[in-house]
Amino acid sequence: MLSRTSNQWFICPQPNSGAETRLFLFPYAGGGPPAFGKWPAALPFTVESWIAHYPGRGSRYQEPPLKELVALAERLAQAIQPVLDQPFAFFGHSMGALLAFELARQLQRQNLPQPDILFLSACGAPAIPDPRRAIHALPDAEFLVALQDFNGIPAEVVDSPELMELLLPALRADFEALEMYRYRASEPALDCRIVALGGLEDPGLDRERLEAWQQHSNAGFKALFFPGDHFFIHTAREAVVASVAAELSALYAKN
Repeated sequence: MLSRTSNQWFICPQPNSGAETRLFLFPYAGGGPPAFGKWPAALPFTVESWIAHYPGRGSRYQEPPLKELVALAERLAQAIQPVLDQPFAFFGHSMGALLAFELARQLQRQNLPQPDILFLSACGAPAIPDPRRAIHALPDAEFLVALQDFNGIPAEVVDSPELMELLLPALRADFEALEMYRYRASEPALDCRIVALGGLEDPGLDRERLEAWQQHSNAGFKALFFPGDHFFIHTAREAVVASVAAELSALYAKN
């Protein structure tokens, strides 16, 4: 059994042996457990949060970041198995959404339990190509300018050459993993419900690409939209967390 507080790949900020559900949270490109630091306290007592901790950041800074999304999903599939002993759901934002999707597919290939709900945030369905240009191989200055279009890096980080130098390797690796990912269309749809979430002012994601996630579920689909841009999970966090809690509550009330 994994530690009730942490392991190499997942951190449980507030262990709760009385929880009925585990919610696994997958950060966006460049992000680590702090990306969801305020979520555990805001979720119902019945939900225990586990946050994915990718190599190349935080306490895993000395490890080289993985540059291949499917390989990252495979490593996570190994690490997560000891805590799939009760109902669970996935929530991923941006790159984390695509990673959560691939992880669910990996579990399905291995005939392991799947999440009851797959929450996919700020990410278009992979069958529709992302119209944005690839940026992971740009020179540093151009890469940083392109990142600012996502509005997800705090100003104090952007304005600090030392902090940016620390963050750049993980950011580049994550964007390479995201941009070089190739969707395999031959696999069956998932047996879990999909809830797709988007920001109403996100310039990089339209309604068509978000709602196309419905083709990947055999168990139902819903799209939810919130005020804000690509990082509406921060600016509209209370509403997002409340919606996640409501979806989980409604599902398990039926069971």
